Amino acid sequence: MSFLDMDERILEIAARVEVVYSPLVDLKEFPADVDVTIVEGGVSSEEDLHKIRMVRSRTKLLIALGDCAVTSNVPGMRNTFKVDDVMKRAYFENADLKQQVPSDVIPKLLPRTRPVHEVVPVDVFLPGCPPPADVIFGALVSLLDGTTPDLSGTRFGR
Repeated sequence: MSFLDMDERILEIAARVEVVYSPLVDLKEFPADVDVTIVEGGVSSEEDLHKIRMVRSRTKLLIALGDCAVTSNVPGMRNTFKVDDVMKRAYFENADLKQQVPSDVIPKLLPRTRPVHEVVPVDVFLPGCPPPADVIFGALVSLLDGTTPDLSGTRFGR
């Protein structure tokens, strides 16, 4: 949502990029030779792990956007519990009907949710929950200008 908080500045970004993959683009396969990929969320499932490894292998510069990608934040709250206990809580204790663990639709969970940098190298971290729109805009403009983003205004900045 912070992308939308950039307001009309998002048009400046849009004029300089080609979006090749996102939940909003009807492309089913992540393309090769992508210059920049922005990833949100922690790595929680085997499907997430497979996808982030594939994305990293096809991306020149990977950005971890938001606290869930940077630290695993909210998805990582389950890390103190065993996967079986999480599934039991979700699909038995909190379900009134059809108490069963879905096997076809839900990807298998990893033992713990991990931040992106623990499974693949990350080039730029944009922390925040959500990251401020000004930080996202500044980082993207810097990258488009061929410079390293100045993240000194963020809590993980140098």
